[in-house]
Amino acid sequence: MLIYKIMRANEWAALKLKGETAGAPVDVADGYIHFSTAEQARETAAKHFAGEVGLFLAELDTDRMGDALKWEVSRGGAEFPHYYGPLTLAHVTWCQPLPLGPDGHVFPENFG
Repeated sequence: MLIYKIMRANEWAALKLKGETAGAPVDVADGYIHFSTAEQARETAAKHFAGEVGLFLAELDTDRMGDALKWEVSRGGAEFPHYYGPLTLAHVTWCQPLPLGPDGHVFPENFG
């Protein structure tokens, strides 16, 4: 299964440089890395990244993540993927810019 992580430019740059990350400040504070399914990602972008420029969308394959990936109830009672470990470049299948358009963020053609 594929899941997605929206990252700010500095977060993506740090992951590329170091090869792993504990996530964004909210991830570190919560003790796990927040992800979304394809069905959840647009709402995540609108709710948590509204109006932000310089974002990236990373696609990850859950088969590469092992037992540290947990599905937990979150927003609206839906289950979201949460990762209890460092995110590494080996988890990422691709990462592309997530530009801001006139009606919100524009997701890549190969998304989902």
